[in-house]
Amino acid sequence: MYLTSEKKKEVFAEFGGAATNTGGAESQIALFTTRINHLTEHLKANHKDYSTQRALLKLVGARRRQLDYLKEKDIERYRSILKALNIRK
Repeated sequence: MYLTSEKKKEVFAEFGGAATNTGGAESQIALFTTRINHLTEHLKANHKDYSTQRALLKLVGARRRQLDYLKEKDIERYRSILKALNIRK
């Protein structure tokens, strides 16, 4: 499995402030980005895997909604997470 619980804890600790902060917008966006990057690499090798393609599009939409929420609430946190995760916008 590509995303173990240790890897999730590392992502949450880095972007959420603590390994137990799994509900914060930044930590969720970081987790979505990790999963999106993995699925993108998978689809480069398996371009006819349409179920994975659909899952990728759903993840991108979920991340977009989280980013929109963060942009409305706190623009500085939004800009810092875009820069930290190297997300184009």
